[in-house]
Amino acid sequence: MKMRDDLDLNEFEKILKEKLAHIESNIEQLRSELESVGSDDGINDMEDLASLQSLSSKDNTILEQQENERKETLHALAKIKNGSYGICEESAKPIPEERLRVNPIARTKV
Repeated sequence: MKMRDDLDLNEFEKILKEKLAHIESNIEQLRSELESVGSDDGINDMEDLASLQSLSSKDNTILEQQENERKETLHALAKIKNGSYGICEESAKPIPEERLRVNPIARTKV
């Protein structure tokens, strides 16, 4: 597999590291919110409980999405390190730079 020499890998690494820091901050905040919902003693009625359960469910869904995005971002950073960043995992052809700029964790050309 040929390493991409037409991409500024340092720039993409910076973009991905900034994205990772933002994701990790989101994950920390979501976990904190979920902990506070789980320990809320101010539940007065079934309506409050239902509202809290709905918030908890939404937070868990968002947390799952953020954890997946974190995993994909770490994967992209590993690909920069091993020289395979920007190469389609299906066709082994270069992923267009425009696609990587829009979605720096892209694994495929399409």
